[in-house]
Amino acid sequence: MARGLRAWLLPEGQRRTLDELTEDLDLRSGDASAKRSAFWTMLTLSAVIASAGVLADSTATVIGAMIIAPLSTPIMGMALAAVKQQRNWSLLYVTLGSLEVVAIGAIAVQLQPGIVLLDNSQISGRTSPGLVDLVAAIATGLAGAVALARRDVAAVLPGVAIAISLVPPLAVVGVCLGAGDLELALGALVLFLSNTLALVLAGILMFTVLGYTNEAIVRADRFRGRTYVVLAVVAVLVTVPLAANTYANYRLQRWQTEVQDTSTAWLDDTPDAAVTDVEFHALTAYVYVQHTGDLPPYDELLADLDRVLPDGIAIVVDSTFGREVDIGTTGDL
Repeated sequence: MARGLRAWLLPEGQRRTLDELTEDLDLRSGDASAKRSAFWTMLTLSAVIASAGVLADSTATVIGAMIIAPLSTPIMGMALAAVKQQRNWSLLYVTLGSLEVVAIGAIAVQLQPGIVLLDNSQISGRTSPGLVDLVAAIATGLAGAVALARRDVAAVLPGVAIAISLVPPLAVVGVCLGAGDLELALGALVLFLSNTLALVLAGILMFTVLGYTNEAIVRADRFRGRTYVVLAVVAVLVTVPLAANTYANYRLQRWQTEVQDTSTAWLDDTPDAAVTDVEFHALTAYVYVQHTGDLPPYDELLADLDRVLPDGIAIVVDSTFGREVDIGTTGDL
């Protein structure tokens, strides 16, 4: 069955050799100087584009950064290094490249002071990853490994880079750090790290299924079990933090619903008053209320929320005094 799956995924006539994969993914092989020049040039430009897209809240611009981002090459190179059980310094390129993107994002945000981070969809959508992100990342990694291994579909790899979104989360890390919000920066960093580890995990798994692990082990006369140990470690590193974050998001949604319902009940006897939104920032719940008259005592709301929320949650009521004023009709002056 394994051979049938391998033949289906990678017909022998379309199979790229292990040496060809190494040439593509190892920045030290072949014309290493030209490879490194292209890598750093495209990475710098993609970081600038991604940072500009994030700050402008422009999805199209961010997609442009994804298309040219070269980080997927050394990341998949890490998977190949695990399969071959040889160092190829891909981790160093990923680390240094990531730091460069973060630095560019931190510098870029200084050009737009006063930005409200959570009002920006490019930022808010990349600061709270969950298991859904893990599924997407693993599927993308599997697609990337197959694309690299087949001669006839390797051209789809830029599309894989778009889907996995490596550089934009790093740009968000830099923007949030530059704006002084460490919590949001950490959330975006978790997304990048999870995507990276999921790519490596999927790459190792797919390269193993496609037979490259056996070929590399036979060549180097090494112990097969080391590759599976790496697989297991990477799997744990990917799933544990994302599972924890998914559970935290679930609890946060439950608390948000409780605050919404309790706050709405608090305003039941207050005409022309309504809860317009409820947001959680860390362990602080913000209740947004629009009203035209006086609000009920805040102590009543706090007492009600104390019965449905755990200890330690700060409650902030942001009230807007709304009033409609008929100032006339245009043309009547």
